[in-house]
Amino acid sequence: MIGATIILYKPELTQTLPLILSVLEQVDVLSIVDNSPVPTELSLVHDKLHYHHFPNNIGIAAAHNIGLRDLKAADCEYGILLDQDSSIDDDFAFRLSSLMVASRIEKRPLVAIGPRIICSFTDKTVKPRVQREISVYEDLVCVTQIISSGMMIDLSKLDRIGFKDESLFIDGVDHEWCWRAKQLNQLVAIAEKVEMVHQLGDARHKFAGVTYKVGSPIRLYYQFRNILILSRRGYVPWYWKSRNLMCMPIRFFANAFLQTNRLMRIKFMCCGVIDGLLKRDGSFHENW
Repeated sequence: MIGATIILYKPELTQTLPLILSVLEQVDVLSIVDNSPVPTELSLVHDKLHYHHFPNNIGIAAAHNIGLRDLKAADCEYGILLDQDSSIDDDFAFRLSSLMVASRIEKRPLVAIGPRIICSFTDKTVKPRVQREISVYEDLVCVTQIISSGMMIDLSKLDRIGFKDESLFIDGVDHEWCWRAKQLNQLVAIAEKVEMVHQLGDARHKFAGVTYKVGSPIRLYYQFRNILILSRRGYVPWYWKSRNLMCMPIRFFANAFLQTNRLMRIKFMCCGVIDGLLKRDGSFHENW
């Protein structure tokens, strides 16, 4: 059996509803976790649909864990994680699960697989700037980490690796789980021939010839804080630590002087730095 969980937060239903309907056609169980202040009006009645609403926003990691536990309780073998702003093909689940099954038969230690991401802003395939991709199998490219949206997980290995780290709340959650799996000699891969359109950030801006994604001001709190928290952990790759730590001053400058809501952005970044240094995790509202 294949299951999926979709995380919602104030979704635009013209984009999200087609995703939900497509997923329902492809999986045996769907768990929707809604972090919106008010319940999202989906008008869907389906015997394989689970809906959870958390008006106080429990974060992406906790939402993932609730969905994954739903899928495990339903005896699903594989679970797909999806964000509300992703778009998938009609055979998305089948193609990923076929690769997972083939890897299991050939006794490859594959724990998660994701698609090639196409950025909705540029219509171009997203390529990592630092981490190297090493092609190991014909249709699989083994990597250090993949994003959570579109990720299919072998649920039988969750108890060994553990669920998502809820203390991080949102940013870095997907990568941290992949690094933890890699520490246990489990493989994470990209399906070379499977693609998914996904919205990365809220917009795109260019500074000093470099295009970067722009998110909401509060996301800066989690980004800055979690860089400092994760940089202390031994299993986190050195290239990620060095790149993100060195780029923090540049990102601070770009968000403080080149974006709207400058004072609010400065506030969230400073709070993130303070909490990161003090090792305070969880939700922003719990700490401030």
